[in-house]
Amino acid sequence: MRRSILSSLRAHLGRLVAACLAIVLGVGFGTLAMTAHSSATHGIDETIGKQNAGVDAVVESSRESLAASDAAAVKKLPQVASMVTDTSAYLQVQWPGQVRPESLGIDARYDTSKIAGPTTTSGKLPEAKNEVALPAKLAEKYKIPLGQQVKFSTWDGKPWMLTVVGLLDDSTSIGGANAVATAETVKAIEPQGYINQLKVAANPGVSQAALAAAVTGAVNQGLMVYTGEGWIDYQVKQITNGIDVLGGVFGMFAVIALFVACLVIGNTFTIVIAQRTREMALLRCVGASRRQVFSSVLAEATVVGLVASSIGVVFGVALSAIALTLARSFDWGIPPVDLHLDLASVFLPLLLGTVATILAAVVPARRATRVAPLAALRPEAAPVAKSKAGIVRLIVGFLLLAAGGGLLAQGARSHQVIIGVAGGVISFIGILSIGSLLVPALVRVLGALPARAGGVPARIAVANAVRNPRRTAATTSALLIGVTLISLTCVGIASVRKTFDVTMDKEYPVDVTVQVTDEKLPATAANQLQSIKGITQVVPVRTATVKSGENTLAITGIDKASASSVIHNPTLAGQLQPGTALLDRNTRYSLNVEDGGTVTIVSGKEKVAFKVVAAQGLDPFTVTQTDLQRLAPKAAVTGFWLASDPKADGPKVMDELKQSLPTVKNLSISGGLPERSFYTKVFDILLLVAVGLLGVSVLIALVGVGNTLSLSVLERTRENALLRAMGLTRRQLRGMLAVESLLMALVAAGLGIGLGLIYGWSGTEALMGGQIDGPVEYAVPGGLLLTIALVAAVAGLLASILPARRAAKVAPAGALATE
Repeated sequence: MRRSILSSLRAHLGRLVAACLAIVLGVGFGTLAMTAHSSATHGIDETIGKQNAGVDAVVESSRESLAASDAAAVKKLPQVASMVTDTSAYLQVQWPGQVRPESLGIDARYDTSKIAGPTTTSGKLPEAKNEVALPAKLAEKYKIPLGQQVKFSTWDGKPWMLTVVGLLDDSTSIGGANAVATAETVKAIEPQGYINQLKVAANPGVSQAALAAAVTGAVNQGLMVYTGEGWIDYQVKQITNGIDVLGGVFGMFAVIALFVACLVIGNTFTIVIAQRTREMALLRCVGASRRQVFSSVLAEATVVGLVASSIGVVFGVALSAIALTLARSFDWGIPPVDLHLDLASVFLPLLLGTVATILAAVVPARRATRVAPLAALRPEAAPVAKSKAGIVRLIVGFLLLAAGGGLLAQGARSHQVIIGVAGGVISFIGILSIGSLLVPALVRVLGALPARAGGVPARIAVANAVRNPRRTAATTSALLIGVTLISLTCVGIASVRKTFDVTMDKEYPVDVTVQVTDEKLPATAANQLQSIKGITQVVPVRTATVKSGENTLAITGIDKASASSVIHNPTLAGQLQPGTALLDRNTRYSLNVEDGGTVTIVSGKEKVAFKVVAAQGLDPFTVTQTDLQRLAPKAAVTGFWLASDPKADGPKVMDELKQSLPTVKNLSISGGLPERSFYTKVFDILLLVAVGLLGVSVLIALVGVGNTLSLSVLERTRENALLRAMGLTRRQLRGMLAVESLLMALVAAGLGIGLGLIYGWSGTEALMGGQIDGPVEYAVPGGLLLTIALVAAVAGLLASILPARRAAKVAPAGALATE
């Protein structure tokens, strides 16, 4: 049997290539996910460990703030060898060439003889009172060389000129790093400087637990005390929480890819073993037992799985190394991470790939042992679709579909994601179970047009596509999973984005507001703002201060005709009418007026009554410019409301706005543009990553489509030869196989897109229904869904090229003689 297995592998290696490729892709994807996750976690663990070298205990603010008395009490403890006070001050810094200052934190330098501290890439750490060290990336951004003086100022306007003497190593910093000055400088700048942490080193012989216990007894009970190791674990957990979530998402996609690979593997072994029925029957006739035949098939699967999984692991590690190299080459805002391999990231994908291959071959192996030797020596009859097992499967499938649909609806109604996911999984299993009935029916419906217009070859293609319902369903199911998940992702992200946009329009109806106080705007202000790339509309607003009883109100007026061009919320823009005032919650509360009520404003001899409309995101008291002129005819332009291009880089636009209007000393800029832009980028990245990752599953599925066609060509060698002998041309034969492949791809695409719409909408409702104030907005990304269908159709045609060429090359006479 050993020799039989080896010879069988050599003889049928070509037929197993597709299964091997599916395993390589699935295992490689899983290895990539696990290796990237372990490398990122290990890199952050090492980074945090180096930053806290020598620390045996840490005291951090919790319910109470750290005070100087706490630091003094800790320093007196006999268990303490060294203690540093991590103190910060926050200043405004005027960078050269910038119009207005920005905020920057400055940490106090401390003794690093026992406890690790900041280091420099060039220059030195500050030693004198007028010296400062800047983060290297910040200095590079604003082109600050060593020796240059930089102007700082406190919150009350007191100036400080500090000389840059060093550039801090911030290559491993996550987020923006602070500057560093001497403790005396920070104390002088901010006498009541904020204490971030107390870092403590223990005397020899004192354990971290004993030190932490002593420190806990010495400080305020509202503070948090960690051991050195506990502090590192805490920080690593805080940072890697997102990485763990991302790793889980990648792992989920890897499992999906491996599951799709299992479908391809199982289908491949089913066809290969069906074609080797006579070979196995002969083995039975010469003395091989059922157990030996079963074991031989599993042995082949084990060899295939082990070899292909090994290649997949190497492939995944190589991809991880390339990805981490790219992460170091490009400034993606994350610390550099080196490749780190552990046993789990290498051997777990190898084990899962091998086991998955063996499990996928179990059912075909059992089927191979059920045929009697003499019966198997006769020509194989066509598969019987209406078996008892098939009927039971259909009944169970319909029950699962009904139960899953009910759970899906319940999850959407109750906003329970877990219930919704369970319903989606169960209903999809039901779809797969009834695939042998559903897919052929859809193929016949979809094939009606080509069968009528394409003549005999097209009708034969439709008949071939439904000849073996189980095989067609299994082949289509692999592609169906990928298309469904991609469609679900596209629909879900589009719906979440639309819901987010509507919510943002309520909270931030105006992208950006630019306002001055006690200053005059230049005459060219509107033109200067309009010239900023990304700004599409600039509408001036006027402000007047009037009294209403004991309240002093700042009333904003905007031209009604222009308001809708900058107010994204159409309802809110429509409510801005003469005689109507849009008031925020605090203003309504201070005036003791409800939504729909009336408020009367008196200014000089003018007395105007306004109908109150509750509004959010605008100025506290907003009216039309016509009404404002009645109250304050000389109200000056004090700002602008701006609309931006949806594709604009929000942070960049805000940076340019901060540097605009240089003659204005104090410019107040606010709005939802940075947040809207950030989440738009997040949605785009999520969509790109998800589609890319799920594309691996689709690729595996298309390999399965091509493999099924290839093996079907081998099964139908005599049939195709007979068709050729009867006048079918090579071109018609290739077209027949292309139609067959295209039908399977389009059925998978159509059914997958339909399921993606249902799952995407219900998932969005379950996820966001209870999180937002208002209804969930459903979206249909028509362009993306059409692209998915076109890609599936083109890929189906491409999958038919090699099998069609192989079929067309066979000479009719030679094929008719094939046994």
